[in-house]
Order: sequence, then structure tokens, then C-alpha cells
Amino acid sequence: MRTLRYIVIGALALSAAPVGAQAVDSSQAGYQSKQLVQYWRPWDKRGQNIFETPKVAGVAYDGFKIQWGAAFTQQFQGLTHENTADSVFVAAVAPVAGNSGGTAAISNRNRLIELGKGFNNATANLYMSAQLAPGVRVQLTSYLSSRHHNETWVKDGFIQIDASPLDVPLLNKVMEFTTVKIGHFEVNYGDFHFRRSDNGQAIYNPFVGNAILDAFTTEVGAEAVVQKNGFLAVGAITNGEIRGNLARPADRDPAHMIKLGYDKQLTDDLRVRLTGSWRSQKSAISNTIYSGDRAGSRYYYVLENFRATESAQFTSGRVNPGFSDEMTGVMFNPFVKFRGLEVFGLIETAKGRSATETVKREVKHNMAELVYRFLPGEKLYVGGRLNTLTGNLGAAAPDAEVTRTQFGGGWFITPSLLLKAEYVNQEYKNFIATDIRNGGKFKGFMLEAVTSF
Repeated sequence: MRTLRYIVIGALALSAAPVGAQAVDSSQAGYQSKQLVQYWRPWDKRGQNIFETPKVAGVAYDGFKIQWGAAFTQQFQGLTHENTADSVFVAAVAPVAGNSGGTAAISNRNRLIELGKGFNNATANLYMSAQLAPGVRVQLTSYLSSRHHNETWVKDGFIQIDASPLDVPLLNKVMEFTTVKIGHFEVNYGDFHFRRSDNGQAIYNPFVGNAILDAFTTEVGAEAVVQKNGFLAVGAITNGEIRGNLARPADRDPAHMIKLGYDKQLTDDLRVRLTGSWRSQKSAISNTIYSGDRAGSRYYYVLENFRATESAQFTSGRVNPGFSDEMTGVMFNPFVKFRGLEVFGLIETAKGRSATETVKREVKHNMAELVYRFLPGEKLYVGGRLNTLTGNLGAAAPDAEVTRTQFGGGWFITPSLLLKAEYVNQEYKNFIATDIRNGGKFKGFMLEAVTSF
């Protein structure tokens, strides 16, 4: 296995260190730029292990400010895949080269695409955060390039309020421990969405891939977070879909979310966090809680048909249970950090159905991560992750089982520049013989270079 390196020099945003902020070697302080906005999660290494935005202003209000940031990620992929699915021959949409007479060729839709080793296209994010008033800011995230879309497009945009815009004593007191978010934002269901890779932003994720069942989406709505003495409570209501839409109101119902938890730095060496999340939506035209990552997965083309394209089959390696209409889910996330040792867990149960189904199906999703960080500033780390999904995925796999193991490590060259290496092995069981994932496996190594500032 070769080591992929590139060095990109970027500016860093300096912030006060809230609970969970990663240590940065003092010798690298010169790489950091000044923090300009309040109540903000840094886009570099210091943003690791920060979940909800902490109630730490970081800087005093000094008039209108605007802060820009960016994140870029590039992978080198060395994966192989195989399956045991039966051949299913279908007529091609159009004649293929070498087929005379103009008639459609016959092809096997379960034949896997041939995979080689090489570089994936780079992905990039652009961040803009503007301080409008004391404790009031706007944030906009754009994908400059992603696996699913080569063009620039907006991921989210919202206003975050951490201080009362009115000088009323009662409101001032409430806002000392309350954060309100309004707009189009990343929904706060579970804790893993704070650790996962988000297109070009991969510096928070100690591994290359995300979860098999990826509970991540952006929706339009409002959220309130209360944090006091380590205890936290989150309540949110959203439209339950990625886009705002007023048509077919009888087929739409809001999504409701609640999270309760405790997050405390008990000693200089020990931090503990435990949260429980609940999400429910009774009806939707397109419920995207498990399909909302429009940027795409890290494992390109795995278990895909030989006619697959990078952008059309952008969810390779993930599983979507197909709960496009009704869905209810519960997720628990423990997190413990003792010195350089981190343990993160995910225990999730979800039930739902599509619009054409009358009976709800259930899936169970579990994850365990162990990461050890060492050297001054925790510049190096090694770790492993076990991720499993079991349950009813519909007619193709009423008793499915998908298992992924990941082992890897990383090196922070600077707080904004990270190199990762990972070995991944994923297996699919109990899929019907005519499904391309029958007997499916993929494995191999991934190298990833990330810069975020």
C-alpha cells in the first residue's frame, strides 16, 4: 500500500475551546487565523468531537463580520468487489457498439462493473458565516463539486440565534442556555451526523466511509437546543423533505424530532456523552432521512451494474431501507474520551414504509468505533469501526444482513490538513438471487487527503 500525500496550505479559524474541541499543538499556532463570528464550530481539527454548537461565544461582538471557509477532499481507491447473483438478461436501452442490424443488445443487469485502482474526483465545500448582531449569525454551505453534481449548489442556509435581539431580562436569561436555528439546515437526529464526512468536509471523520444506514438530510424548519450544566435537550419541527413544497398537502406531514442527553468534561482527562434521539413523520412524498446525502458515498461503484455512472449511482455501499413515506426512528449514541482514547457507539431502530406498502418494516443499525490519538496535539491516530445493519429491506431482502469493518489511521500534518488510510470489508447476506447484492462483497484500501479551514 502506497501513501498518498499532498500539501495544501490554508488559513485556520481561531476559536475558544468548547467542550470536545480537539487539542492543537502550540507549535502550530501560526497556522491559525482569527475567529470572526460567534458560537461557531471550527471547520478545522478543533471542530472534531463538537456536536451541538456550544454556548461559548468565542469572541466579543464587534460589529458586522463575515468569515469564509472551505474544505477539499481527494481519495485514492483500491477496492475489489464480487457477487453471486443470478444472471438477469434484459434488452439494452440502445444498441451497443459492434451490434449490427440496429437491434437492442441483451445484457446481464447483475454483471458488476469492472473496478480498477486510481483517484476519485475531488470534492469541495464553501462556507460563509456572517455575524449580523450579538449572538445572531447566518451560515451558508455550498457544494462546489460533489460526486452527484459537478456544478455548484447550495447544501443549506440558516440563521442561528444565541442571544436575544431584544434587551428583555427574561429573554436574555433564557438565551444564556438556548440556541435557536431557523431555515434550511442539517437535521439533528442522532450524533453520527456530526462525525461523518460531508462531501469535501471530512476532517471530523476518523475513517473514510460513513455509515451503512446514513441518517443524514437537510430540511426546512426550526430547532431549539437547550444546554445547561452538561444536560441538553433538542426539539425540532421540519417539513420532512429536502425541498420546500406546498403541493399535495394531504400527502405531507411535518417531521418531529427530540433529543435528550448529557455531555460533560468530568475531569481534565475524561469526557462522557450519552444522547437519545427520536424522529417521527406520518406521511411524506419523499422522506429522505436515509437518502438525503446528495453528495454521494466514498466507495465509488462498489456492487454496481456494469453500466453504472459515478453521478447516477452515487450511493454505492450504502443501504436505503425505502421508508419514503412513513418513518419512526430511535437512536442512542454513547461517547467517551479518556485522554487519547475515544469510544463512540450507535444503536438505532427504525420502522417505516413506502407509499405503496401497507405494513411497516423494521431495520436495526449498530456501530462501534474505537480510536486512539497520540503525539502532542493528537497529530496521529489509529482506530477501527464495526457497522452492521439487519432487518426487512422489502422483497429483495426481507431478512437482510450487511456488515462492514473498517481499520485505519490518520496524520494531521497541520490542524487543517489530514491524511487518512483505511482498509474496509463489507458483506451482504440474505438478498434474493436476482438482486445484484446477492452474495455481495467489497474490500480493499482507501487513501484520503483532506484540507479544511
